[in-house]
Amino acid sequence: MLKIYNTLTGQKETFKPLEDGKIRMYVCGITTYDYCHIGHARVMVGFDVVVRYLRTRGFAVEYVRNITDIDDKIINRANENGEVYTDLTDRFIQAMHDDERALKVLEPDQEPRATAYIDEIIAMVKTLIDKGFAYAADNGDVYYAVEKFAEYGKLSNKRLEDLLEGVRVNVEQAKQDPRDFALWKSAKTGEVGWDSPWGAGRPGWHIECSAMSTCCLGNHFDIHGGGPDLVFPHHENEIAQSEAATGEKYANTWMHAGAVRVDNEKMSKSLGNFFTIREVLEKYHPEVVRYFLMSSHYRSPINYSEDSLLEARTGLERIYTALRDYESVAAASACVLSESDYYPRFIAAMDDDFNTREAIAVIFDLVRELNSSKGKLAVCDDLAALIKGFGSVLGILEESADSFLKSGGQHAGGLSDTDIDALVQERDKAKQNKDYTRSDEIRDQLKEQGIGLEDSASGTQWRRA
Repeated sequence: MLKIYNTLTGQKETFKPLEDGKIRMYVCGITTYDYCHIGHARVMVGFDVVVRYLRTRGFAVEYVRNITDIDDKIINRANENGEVYTDLTDRFIQAMHDDERALKVLEPDQEPRATAYIDEIIAMVKTLIDKGFAYAADNGDVYYAVEKFAEYGKLSNKRLEDLLEGVRVNVEQAKQDPRDFALWKSAKTGEVGWDSPWGAGRPGWHIECSAMSTCCLGNHFDIHGGGPDLVFPHHENEIAQSEAATGEKYANTWMHAGAVRVDNEKMSKSLGNFFTIREVLEKYHPEVVRYFLMSSHYRSPINYSEDSLLEARTGLERIYTALRDYESVAAASACVLSESDYYPRFIAAMDDDFNTREAIAVIFDLVRELNSSKGKLAVCDDLAALIKGFGSVLGILEESADSFLKSGGQHAGGLSDTDIDALVQERDKAKQNKDYTRSDEIRDQLKEQGIGLEDSASGTQWRRA
């Protein structure tokens, strides 16, 4: 049975959807004022694997991932650039989609933008005021009265009294309580704003997700996910808003991806160790990056480093090298996978809170069997199909083996494919002429450039190491 770690309860739980065979899932997306970084990639890939696997298991998944396209950071960045905020957000939404396609992240079923739900946001804020959970301040802002929600802190295990420690009470005089948070922010002169009962303004960040998720999936749905930094205050505030407004439980299961550290330090711009996805993809093959992000359990912190990426590249090279003679073999279907002796182990790994590390270990066992079965054509074809089939569940091994092995990024040396092919042909001719000195010279020359050669009865193949 599928078990998922629920942040709300702090333990793994047997997963049972609200409706048999169907899963409604919402994941917090990005705020579109800059390029996506490697931490965003962890969330994108992590939940992409979850959705792929749930669908493989036969669930009909309705996957919603929002876009925050109005926010203080967006307004400030647009002002700094001297551009209209919509031009800024459109540009970075397109960049996000480009990054996702490169990483083989499937499109969500719905991708709501906050600015398309202003009416629904205003309606939810009005409901919260009417129910006594929110109040309009004299300055045109509307705040959520945290103390009114008896269960506040149940996701993050924070106590209301502890939240007062270190808070400057006079930081916002309009608030009745310094712990209260904004549902609606009044627009400053010249700022973008929408008409509301409280004057022109824009939504607070937290209320956006409450409105979008309940509009797209209903008041009560199965899974809510996001990055590790969203547990508090964002997701805690979502629960308070949504459950107070609807009177229903918000989400049954809360999932959070682990943090990305860089060379064992917290990633931040101030430390100079902040990497966007596109910067990383300039150096590494997209599938290497995806594989790296799946090589640890999605909830575990993961360390981004040169060594980690090279280790991921080496792992994928082992698999693709084994598949190189089976380019024409198609990935096994879910039905065929289920008949394999390896299937119970793969399913057991993924059913255990989506343990991709153990699932990848199953693929490597198949690779070892394939390598030891060379010469048994039917057996090898079946094994190759299984490897590709299990890989497709994880969103990997969908490249041509030859194409992947000849790709390289910064570790490929300066030789083009044409240069390498010419040297390989020259070496083959030298070997035919028993000029082994020249043959060895070419092998050494290629090795220095990070090019590995593999001699076989069918000829010489090469790969970038």
